[in-house]
Amino acid sequence: MLDNSALRALPSVDQTLNIPVIVEAVGRFGRRAVTTAVRNVLDERRQDIRDGGSLPAIALITASVLDRLQGEERSNLRPLFNLTGTVLHTNLGRAILAEAAISAAVDAMREAAALEFDLDTGRRGERDDHLRALLCELTGAEDATVVNNNAAAVLIALNTLGAGREAIVSRGELIEIGGAFRMPDIMARAGVTLVEVGTTNRTHAKDYRAALRAGTGLILKVHPSNYRIEGFTAEVGGRDLAALAREAGVPLLNDLGSGTLVDLSIYDLAKEPTVRETVAEGADLVTFSGDKLLGGPQAGFIVGRKDLVAAINRNPMKRALRVDKIRIAALAATLKLYRDPDRLADRLPTLRLLARKEPEIAAVARRLQPLVAALLGPTRSVEVCACRSQIGSGALPIDTLPSAGLRLRAADGHALNRLAADLRALPRPVVGHIKDDAIVFDLRCLEDEPAFLQSLAALPPNGMA
Repeated sequence: MLDNSALRALPSVDQTLNIPVIVEAVGRFGRRAVTTAVRNVLDERRQDIRDGGSLPAIALITASVLDRLQGEERSNLRPLFNLTGTVLHTNLGRAILAEAAISAAVDAMREAAALEFDLDTGRRGERDDHLRALLCELTGAEDATVVNNNAAAVLIALNTLGAGREAIVSRGELIEIGGAFRMPDIMARAGVTLVEVGTTNRTHAKDYRAALRAGTGLILKVHPSNYRIEGFTAEVGGRDLAALAREAGVPLLNDLGSGTLVDLSIYDLAKEPTVRETVAEGADLVTFSGDKLLGGPQAGFIVGRKDLVAAINRNPMKRALRVDKIRIAALAATLKLYRDPDRLADRLPTLRLLARKEPEIAAVARRLQPLVAALLGPTRSVEVCACRSQIGSGALPIDTLPSAGLRLRAADGHALNRLAADLRALPRPVVGHIKDDAIVFDLRCLEDEPAFLQSLAALPPNGMA
């Protein structure tokens, strides 16, 4: 039976707004937000009573209002612990920026900046000027420009060089990147006609030559960033393809995808072609990312021939794809770190994490195991385990790095999923991966152990009981 007396006893919106703790909330969250939260909470409590519930205490009502307001204020784009074992995790924001880049970005946010203003002449300047000289120095290219990501770099380069014409590409390089974006689709949007040559696993110079004709606008080479074809394979290298393109009088666009400015083998990582090497091979334009192996914020770089870069900068798309002062400041600071290769791994988080050795990570796992076990309680087990980390974001897809971590087990599958959800709900979430009926924390990317333990201490005490 409906308890009308309980409904009448519920405080009104105005009465609730005059409760001292709610008055304080108005000063923090604003009257409109607090009023809306109060009204919604009272509506929910009123429905609870209609469904047979009892009259809630005033303290519970105000607590519900504050919880709602705090939840709305808290951003989902907040720091978390990436213990997935993927260093450059696309869904977790890819590269962590260097302190120099963070400082530069904050300065650019805080004050007006000479983004497109030439301080020497007092006239309008070009935002690319902040990066051009650095990129040319580090890559050996004649000129350089930047857009908001590498897919955009490929899009505008294709459109500039080949709109209304044909682009020749090996069938084995028609990649699909994250989010189901496919190279053929990007080429279509760029206004070029795709001409596939070769087969999935083998493409030869004669295949490119046979496809050349009056309507050819360019030859496109694409680095297979997120997969590898092994076995009976053949491809035309960048140097040979550049010579073929020069012979035919068409430009060669070489998309490196992730791209790197240093030889990764010095950090015991698999060798990848550097941008400088690719430019030296004769590519007319090279595109690559800023937020993957380079370790900076999201960006797409285009380096190469001066006349072609100038043409790209005249393309109306450039304005739609340009980057703002914050990203330019962070990119410039990141690129400057590459001028000092001896200290690069210490100052650039991406390389520091990728270069971390298994014995060091295993020592962290052994140190944390009893502490994490105590925080998780007796219903869960925690043990040290071996892991294989991934670089991520399509970089070196078949290469993994020896690592170590913690394996968390619970009573059953439901309990394990509940624990994973509780970890994600922490003020600073902890994200691992589930494998073989356990949550695995790969500790390669864990550098702040005290903060990690403090976060785990906020787990619900009976979350897995």
